[in-house]
Amino acid sequence: METLPQEQQPSDDAPVKSELESQIVDALRTVYDPEIPVNIYEMGLIYNLDVGADGTVGVTMTLTSPACPVAGSLPGEVQMKVESVPGVKSANVELVWDPAWNPSMMSEAARLELGMF
Repeated sequence: METLPQEQQPSDDAPVKSELESQIVDALRTVYDPEIPVNIYEMGLIYNLDVGADGTVGVTMTLTSPACPVAGSLPGEVQMKVESVPGVKSANVELVWDPAWNPSMMSEAARLELGMF
């Protein structure tokens, strides 16, 4: 029987990573900017999730504006929420401003919630 090279073999941890990523997204959906009644995930503030097979998670996120009153606390809250997910060993949250957030990044559900349709 032929053995595939390591990089071509199916990953046994792919379903686990997918499930872990889903749980992380669920946790992010519990985080709100206090001024906006829509969670940060649906707002489009989470630009990237990088879930490592070792349980480390990288989150790239932004805020609606650099002057956002929760700029100092929201990334820490995101880190705590992600690290509270079983299977996550650690989380690193990077706050970026490029690309700048705009309302087109919101999910359809968020636009409906805010009456922006």
